[in-house]
Formats: sequence, structure tokens, C-alpha cells
Amino acid sequence: MRTRIGQTIQSYAKEHQSLYWFTIVLFTMGIIFGAVLVQSLPLSQKQELLGFLQYFFHHLGQQGIPASRPHFQESFGHYAKTVGIMWVLGLSIIGLPMILLILFLKGVVVGFTVGFLVSQMQWEGLRFAMMGVLPQNLLVVPALLIVGVSGISFSLRLIKTRLVSKRDGIMPHFVGYTVLVISMLAVLMLASLFETFVSPRLMQLVLN
Repeated sequence: MRTRIGQTIQSYAKEHQSLYWFTIVLFTMGIIFGAVLVQSLPLSQKQELLGFLQYFFHHLGQQGIPASRPHFQESFGHYAKTVGIMWVLGLSIIGLPMILLILFLKGVVVGFTVGFLVSQMQWEGLRFAMMGVLPQNLLVVPALLIVGVSGISFSLRLIKTRLVSKRDGIMPHFVGYTVLVISMLAVLMLASLFETFVSPRLMQLVLN
């Protein structure tokens, strides 16, 4: 059973290798763009963002970790909404560029966040990014990339099936696509749990 699953995963990865490389490059470009965007911000906006960041640090240091349940609901709700949108976009031919845009914007957010922390707080900002931003994104980013690639693949298969040939049945691919998205949603739930219960404590360690 394990051998069969491993062979299936290996076959899937090999079939979609070019799409994975393309989305990884796109995501990396988003990170670079986000980091460059930090440098182009006016001084007033940088000071405003830094003031908000200092207020967050003060609140976390003085009042401790916020209530876990609302934080988890907000975090997982955001991820579920993003994955749901990507799943719907993958079901249509015109949704393909929107999936690419979502992945690019996710890279921009990560690059901007880390770039701002490092540019304003130097080594302390880097430590905070490593402890408070990076860990959950080690789960979030691969999950979103997998959902994105599967959505792009299904959208391309729709083009092939509807516009080129109608011989290939689409239903088995739809079921596989949906199961994969649900699996990644479970991974994002783990990321939300980590972000809720572990990341705030790691941030407190950095603040202390």
C-alpha cells in the first residue's frame, strides 16, 4: 500500500515538475518584489507601520498571548477562504491567471513582511521573522503551491478536454483535484494551530 502511494506521488510530481518550477519561480519573484517594495515606501508610511509593530510588541509583552480560539478561527478561516477561491478558480479555464496572481501576491506578502522587519529592526527583526513568520509558512507556502499547481493542471486539462478533445473523462481528475485540495486544507489547519499556540510563545522568547 505504501509503495503504491509512493509511486503515485512520484508519478504526480514528475508529471507536474515544470508547473512546480514555474510557480516556485513566480513565488520567489513575489518575495523579491515585496522586499523591494519596502524600500520604495515613503518615510511617513514606514514610521506608521513601525508604530503599529511597536504597539503589537508592547501588547504582546504586557498582556501576553491573545485568546487562542478567535485567533485560530481567524487564521484558519483566512487559509480556508484562500484555498476555496483557488479551488473554484481551478474549475474554470479563465481562473488560471488568477491562481498565478494569488501565488505571486502571497510571495509579495512574505517578502514585504520579512523585508520590513529586517530593514527597520536589523538583526532583531531577522530573529523575529525566523521565529514568528517563517515556521508556519514552511507549511503554508508548500500547501498553497500544491493547491495552485493542481488548480492550474486541472484548468489546463479542461482546456484540453473541452477545446481539443472530448475523449478524456474529466470526473476522475476532478475527484483527485478535490481530494488533494482537502488534504492541503488539513495541512493548513496544522499551520493555523502552530500559528495560534506556538508562534506567539516563540515571539515572546524573542521579545524577552
